[in-house]
Amino acid sequence: MNDYRVTLKRKTDNEEEQSSILKACHKRCAERTLRVLEKNGSIFIKLGQHLSSMNYLLPAEWTTTFLPLQDKCPVSSFESVEEMFVKDTGHSISDLFDEFETEPIGSASLAQVHCAMMKGTGQKVAVKVQHPALEEWVPLDLALTRFTFSTLKRFFPDYDLEWLSAEMESSLPQELDFAQEGKNAVRARKYFKDIHDAPLIIPDVMWGIKRILVMEYISGHRPDDLDYIDSNGIDRDEVSAALSRIFNEMIFAEGAPLHCDPHGGNIAIRKNTSRRKPNFDIILYDHGLYRDIPTQLRRDYAKLWLAVIDADEQRMREFSYKVGGITDEEFPLFASAITGRDYRALTKSVVSSRSEQEKENISDAMGEGMLQQLVQLLGHMPRIMLLILKTNDLSESESDYGWRALLTLTSSKLRREPAHQARTRPHLSYPRKILFKNRLPGANGTHHPARKRTLAKESLQISFCMGILHASGVETVIV
Repeated sequence: MNDYRVTLKRKTDNEEEQSSILKACHKRCAERTLRVLEKNGSIFIKLGQHLSSMNYLLPAEWTTTFLPLQDKCPVSSFESVEEMFVKDTGHSISDLFDEFETEPIGSASLAQVHCAMMKGTGQKVAVKVQHPALEEWVPLDLALTRFTFSTLKRFFPDYDLEWLSAEMESSLPQELDFAQEGKNAVRARKYFKDIHDAPLIIPDVMWGIKRILVMEYISGHRPDDLDYIDSNGIDRDEVSAALSRIFNEMIFAEGAPLHCDPHGGNIAIRKNTSRRKPNFDIILYDHGLYRDIPTQLRRDYAKLWLAVIDADEQRMREFSYKVGGITDEEFPLFASAITGRDYRALTKSVVSSRSEQEKENISDAMGEGMLQQLVQLLGHMPRIMLLILKTNDLSESESDYGWRALLTLTSSKLRREPAHQARTRPHLSYPRKILFKNRLPGANGTHHPARKRTLAKESLQISFCMGILHASGVETVIV
């Protein structure tokens, strides 16, 4: 805190120098905080993971510094894991498994994963075990987290992050119940079984109790392992489209379960040679934090995005209030935060490119206190909306295009038509040929790389728009 006090009091006439001084302060403080989080472990690692995903709120120096916390965490000893098995199951590890690797293949803030062979069947499984010390230390760690944010608010009242500690206190008990995580995984697996255009793989669950979860072993590579993706002939754009398709479904489809922690450590890509397109699978891990979006909220949120696409400011304001209690005064900030665009550009057309003036406007707004206002705005939003926005933001970071780029489908492509008399719902008519118009052939009849990128982007746009239209009560047809 003292570093910030000294830095903020230091004034120079040169804007670039002032910015560099502040960025250096951000970096120093972030690195100090990282060391403290790593040293304390437990839920402090989880807190750091949350902060690393808040690039809509925190300076880049903070979010990038915390990225290692996503998959580089302390490891519990094998001896402590053995003791936990006996305590929780009444059996030793050797009673349950023919083989059990003593070194974990991965460790996270709350648990670590070991490879094993099931007793009798020889099936290879992944055994997720909670860090044994968590049971003892979590109540104290939560109290310390609450105290930390309370103290931060006292010294910096404009940066009230107490809502973040409140959300952790609400969500952490769910994440620590591996039996419930197993049920979440089974439910999501069942739901996506019939979604054939989403190449999603969710490991099957063998059995689970509160601190131990045994799952089918399925491995892959992180979505940012571009060497693996490129060397296996996997199209990056198709991966982006598939990721967006999956999370569109979770957010906008009726009855879909929402995975609220899809960061890079919980997503993997693997080659699939059994089909031509797509030639990969997306594996989703860690199903501890799930939410069900109420039907009305899902529809209102979909209608908010329809209003953004249509550049309909009145309806944008209407549905911003319905989904998040956003007042007219807060609306410009909220609209800019969820789209990454200057509010004034949204009222014209979200498909327009960002001008240099727009970039300057956003940068100036940050300097004029927009960050403080954003913290306050997030503080009074419904918790479920914070998780939806978190999923939006995290899935955006895993995609070349992201949610904001999805909005390039203009309102002129939306054609509302009368539906059947029994259902007064409009239709979206989207010509299939639009995907293939103006194709630029390359060698051996293949598409030109630039055209392939455009096709993938248009496919992704359709996925997004069809998702929000379905959620808002619009029936979609392809002609």
